[in-house]
Amino acid sequence: MSASTITVLRHARVFDGRRHLGAPGDVVLDAGRIVAVGGEHVVAGARVVDLAGALLVPGFTDAHVHAVQGGLERIRCDLSEVAAEAAAYVAAVGAYATARPDEPWILGGGWAMSAFPGGTPTAAALDAVVPDRPVFLPNRDHHGAWVNSTALRLAGITRETPDPADGRIDRDADGEPTGTLHEGAMGLVTRLLPPTTAAELYAGLLAGQEHLHSLGVTAWQDAIVGPYAGMDDNGPTYAAAARAGDLTASVVGALWWERDRGLEQIADLVERRETLSHGRFAATSVKIMQDGVAENGTAAMLDPYLDRCGHHTGNHGLSFVEPTRLRDAVAELDRLGFQVHVHGLGDRAVREALDALTGTDPASRHHIAHLQFVHPDDVPRFTALGVAANLQTLWACLDEQMLELTLPFLSAEQAARQYPFGSLYLAGARLVAGSDWPVSTPDPLQALHVAVHRTAWGEEGPAGTEPLLPDQALPLEVALNAYTEGAAWVNHRDDAGRIAPGAVADLAVLDRDPFDDLATIGATRVLSTWVDGEIVWGQAT
Repeated sequence: MSASTITVLRHARVFDGRRHLGAPGDVVLDAGRIVAVGGEHVVAGARVVDLAGALLVPGFTDAHVHAVQGGLERIRCDLSEVAAEAAAYVAAVGAYATARPDEPWILGGGWAMSAFPGGTPTAAALDAVVPDRPVFLPNRDHHGAWVNSTALRLAGITRETPDPADGRIDRDADGEPTGTLHEGAMGLVTRLLPPTTAAELYAGLLAGQEHLHSLGVTAWQDAIVGPYAGMDDNGPTYAAAARAGDLTASVVGALWWERDRGLEQIADLVERRETLSHGRFAATSVKIMQDGVAENGTAAMLDPYLDRCGHHTGNHGLSFVEPTRLRDAVAELDRLGFQVHVHGLGDRAVREALDALTGTDPASRHHIAHLQFVHPDDVPRFTALGVAANLQTLWACLDEQMLELTLPFLSAEQAARQYPFGSLYLAGARLVAGSDWPVSTPDPLQALHVAVHRTAWGEEGPAGTEPLLPDQALPLEVALNAYTEGAAWVNHRDDAGRIAPGAVADLAVLDRDPFDDLATIGATRVLSTWVDGEIVWGQAT
């Protein structure tokens, strides 16, 4: 070792990706790798960083995120940081539009469904502040969008417009469109959106990367690489950033499966895998969205949703890919060496995904994301099939969206099956974790707080005090493993997610040790983020 390349991290407490080690001694880095953990190392000329009792953890890997999309929203009409109130959203849109009189469309998003009755804002509210230009604003989960009357008119959406097979136009009692478009109905407007320029996409990626680094995230899997819901194809953006050296994170791209096409698209996916993969970016996964979300009744359920009076509605949600076609697609993708990344939120969608993944190669590390509802019979199948459970743990709490837009439409049996993380862990499933940003915050510490407590950090009322199914909580070591070693594993990075000799020196330094006080996990902040042994965000001390 050359002393000029060595960094000694001193006086750190350590979580090594599997266990909390306490204060084991020095952690030594050389040439982008960890070379020693524990003991005292005095190397003349080495850089010595005193972490003064801070917790050193492997850099977080976000196993399900939309970094370019999140970054673009941060530089557009970003509603994600606005108070979740209808008036605040309208005011923010109005202020943004007034400050940019030459923008032909008002784009952005990030509003919470819980701010509006029934989760459906109206075009009339937007018309009051933007009467002359079209507005298209996806909500936080990107399964619906808020548009104004100008956008409806340009798209030709009237009371006579039929709902698409994979979506729904929200309507009033007279059948008139109200201004909220669900799922595939967004496509009626997105086809009209001006293309996002290459420069805008690049700026979005860099903004997203900086934000993720500020939260200790050093790697991720982008869950949609391709055009979707008004987003232009971000694959060339990743490839360009990787070739230019601007991509400092390690990223796996999940190529978008177009559900209105069949197996003929696989040849295109193979070509995209070859042309886009370079350096820190590997386009080696394929994302299949099998269903929607519970809040708008499109998550695919074994039993029907209820109405607010407790009666069965007959609505079982939507399976976006017919199960037989899903099995054929997964089998061929698996044969060609792709990893399959499935959006499965309802228990029927999860079962359809598991059925399709039966007989596939566990070495491909296929995974199903979200898992809001899993039938008890399907919990042990994750272990038996070698399919990873990709958890968005932040959602497993009694927030307003859960209280107002989900629980009223579920039976007691359905409600008791939500986010069964503890059951999956006890059944031996491989757990990985992600945020789904910009659907929700990408802060791993907020998500870890909910994973451990099943309550949200810093919330007042039921969301902050009453846990959601507390028997499904995870120990902190298990949840941290899912966000470090587990998520690195699903990205096929077997030398990452650990603090151990030989591992890559992708690290995060936390301002406290949450193992000392589990009640305040959510208060923890990141002091610095390291990639290959060098700081990419924050300061050394």
